Amino acid sequence: MKSTAFEICVQDEAIADLHRRLRETRWPDQISGTGWDYGTDGDYLRDLCDYWVDEFDWRRVESEANSWPQFTTDIDGQGIHFIHARSSYEQASPLLLVHGWPSSPLEFLKILGPLTDPVAFGGKPEDAFHVVVPSIPGFAWSGHTMTTGWHPGRISAAFAQLMQGLGYDRFGAFGTDLGSPINIELALSAPSVLSGIYLTLIPSGLQPLDGVLTPAEQALMAANDRKKSAEIGYVALQSSKPQTLAYALSDSPVAQAAWIVEKLRSWTDCGGDLESALTKDEILMMVCAPWFTATGGSSARAYYEMARYFAQNAGNTPTRVEVPTGVGVFPFELYPTSRRIASDHFNIVHWTDMPAGGHFAAMEQPSLLVADIRKFFSTSR
Repeated sequence: MKSTAFEICVQDEAIADLHRRLRETRWPDQISGTGWDYGTDGDYLRDLCDYWVDEFDWRRVESEANSWPQFTTDIDGQGIHFIHARSSYEQASPLLLVHGWPSSPLEFLKILGPLTDPVAFGGKPEDAFHVVVPSIPGFAWSGHTMTTGWHPGRISAAFAQLMQGLGYDRFGAFGTDLGSPINIELALSAPSVLSGIYLTLIPSGLQPLDGVLTPAEQALMAANDRKKSAEIGYVALQSSKPQTLAYALSDSPVAQAAWIVEKLRSWTDCGGDLESALTKDEILMMVCAPWFTATGGSSARAYYEMARYFAQNAGNTPTRVEVPTGVGVFPFELYPTSRRIASDHFNIVHWTDMPAGGHFAAMEQPSLLVADIRKFFSTSR
């Protein structure tokens, strides 16, 4: 596999253009006292955008990201960007990390050091991993998808080819958000390449094979249904008309920020105060990746492709994952299920109930996540 060394480098002109657009924003009205009830709160967003112009340092983010080796390659006609952080320890095992929406490999910056150099972070040499973190096609530095059909099955095949091209015939995988169905598809289609998969997000709506829900499971599903009624409008739009949304996300940094920030607040363990879970710099790092790469629209298309892929393949593929599966249950993750139900659909060999954290565990609770990844893969690799 041919790959080319890569560094993130946003042009000064692009940063100046961002600042101009932020200063010239035409802000919408908001009914007094409604806060976040109708969506992203205007007062919070204005304050964040002021910080974005006056204090946020994108060059610091670039420097941190560029401290890790990055490359680009071409697989199945699509450019793929990836971090390839090899450990210095001979015992290291290969590990694929797959982000989701609205994210990029930057989500995993806090855990790359502990995974690749465990001794420096309180671990043992046998805890070491060679880590590969691709940008999903259509996201960030993998660039726009140029053809249709980039669904989880096709993405998983591309990532398997990437890992094998790097010399890793068998590897572990961790996926969050969209990374979860991508790695699940890989486990179903090519289980022999995986030593194990670690998940923080189990697919929603799974039912027990015996068809009988316990009272606790009934309460859990009812809570999930209530949350979905308030939270999945973005799924409906991105799964049906992503191109309509793309015009706003490509033209307005405030629109891109509003679209992402509302989800960060809803999906983190923050008690309504987003900056108790993520700093302003971390929030804007998440927003800047799709803004500077103009991939807000193409990343939204991933939901369109995923919806059609699963609709077309319903009932045509294996549904139980036999690859050894570890699960870290962060209390504010989306749509949790019980271990009993999950075990009907996955070969669950490891299950940890976490004391804190939400959907972005690698940013919110990196130490908890790393410790559990180490523990799971110590038995499966």
